[in-house]
Amino acid sequence: MKVRLFIVLLFIAVPAVSLGAETVTVITKENAIRESCRFFAPVKATVHYGDALEVVSQEGDWFQVNFRGVPGCIHKSAVSKESFSLSKLHLTGSPKQSASGQEVALAGKGFNPQVEAAYRNQNPQLKFGEVNAIEGYKVSEIRLREFIRSGKLNPP
Repeated sequence: MKVRLFIVLLFIAVPAVSLGAETVTVITKENAIRESCRFFAPVKATVHYGDALEVVSQEGDWFQVNFRGVPGCIHKSAVSKESFSLSKLHLTGSPKQSASGQEVALAGKGFNPQVEAAYRNQNPQLKFGEVNAIEGYKVSEIRLREFIRSGKLNPP
């Protein structure tokens, strides 16, 4: 009788464990794990490109996740269920190689150092430093909330 009960409990527990084992990978440069599944909910943790998040459940366009013991929500547009390993890739006639994080990020944007150099040579008037400065500009959550409130905007 105890063996049958154990087997029944095992069949119930295994699917629950395997569902919780699903992971997603962050595909944006930086994003937030939020307290609730809303864009302007308070931030509980910051994640970066390539971070793996454990999926707890999905609510519409949001994933409830755990990241390093921190539970929260992240929008589906910031993550991917697909993953790959550069170490498993092998091109015929080429030795196995790894790519740096910078190379992977540039490839994801469609750029590599040679393409960027070609743009610089063809368009000397472009100011890449200014683009980098704009990308580095950060707005705090407090300032963003104040902007929304003062503009009488309806947050999504």
